[in-house]
Amino acid sequence: MSPVLVRKLKLLLLICAFTAGAGVLYQLVDNDELTFDSVVVGVPIGLLVGVSELFVLDRWGGRLRSMSFGRLIVVKAALYTVGTFVVVNTLSLVLGLRDGRTMDEFWVALLDVEQWTLIVVSLALFALVVFFLQVNRVLGQDVLMKFLRGRYHRPTEEDRVFMFLDLKGSTTIAEGLGATYYRLLDDFFHDISHPVMMARAEIYQYVGDEVVLTWELDRGVRDANCIRVYTLINEAVAARAEEYRQKYGVVPEYKAGLHCGRVISAQIGDIKREIVYNGDVVNTTSRIQEKCGELGVDLLISGDLMGRLNLPEAYAAEALGATALKGKEVAVDLFAVRRQPGERPSAFPIA
Repeated sequence: MSPVLVRKLKLLLLICAFTAGAGVLYQLVDNDELTFDSVVVGVPIGLLVGVSELFVLDRWGGRLRSMSFGRLIVVKAALYTVGTFVVVNTLSLVLGLRDGRTMDEFWVALLDVEQWTLIVVSLALFALVVFFLQVNRVLGQDVLMKFLRGRYHRPTEEDRVFMFLDLKGSTTIAEGLGATYYRLLDDFFHDISHPVMMARAEIYQYVGDEVVLTWELDRGVRDANCIRVYTLINEAVAARAEEYRQKYGVVPEYKAGLHCGRVISAQIGDIKREIVYNGDVVNTTSRIQEKCGELGVDLLISGDLMGRLNLPEAYAAEALGATALKGKEVAVDLFAVRRQPGERPSAFPIA
């Protein structure tokens, strides 16, 4: 099962648990009595919202990304409220007919003030759910959960893999496209999101036309996820190459540097808090990426990381020897990694 599907199923279970809990609370407040009907109604509503949010509307990424944050919450909350109204009343009709009630009783109940209460509660509930999901998306994959769990409330030492991925010729492209260049960046960063999740990476930050990815060390080296993500990105961009040419007259090309080591991870800030990673490894990774252009290589990795990888046969690594990096007193062993012609490394299972 792919990491993307696993992540979506976990979120789906969380949404179902939340809506079932909300159904229980609503029934207790409204009736002072709890029956299994609240769960029977809450779980289908959660499934409706979760499947729509994670699987259906996810395919409309470009159209939804054009909406403002607030408008997106209102539109989705209203859409899910309509869906809830249909689901709840369909179930009410089926259960009512099962218990011997008539259609006339159903139509009377449909116009009851309780229906309007349900609509208001549903709007508030779904606005909260959508807000949570959108904030999770804004902060980055699983970052919100890390904040909630307090994982980095205190500074923590951990071993991580970092990748700095930078667009080639960005200055020239930006001069040619003007403000449209930022639409190209938005499309590119959107297109690499699925490969990033498939390789179990986290997007640490965007820096201009550069994106920084990171993995916990075990995840990054397992099945060479930190290398395979580059191939997955290549395939994602190639699949939309013609669309890029039509919209922008250019297909994005990029280079990347990879390194691993120990960092201090912590939450910092007051009016704006974020998780940061401090350590020489971050700066060294950036310097490795800068060497790509000078050496004419698209993907460079450090000897430290190479020594931890079991490189799949689909890739070939060329040792470039100890290389001086800007601002570093000690030379770093570098390897150029290339995909073997005809091989499909992305088809390998990703743990």
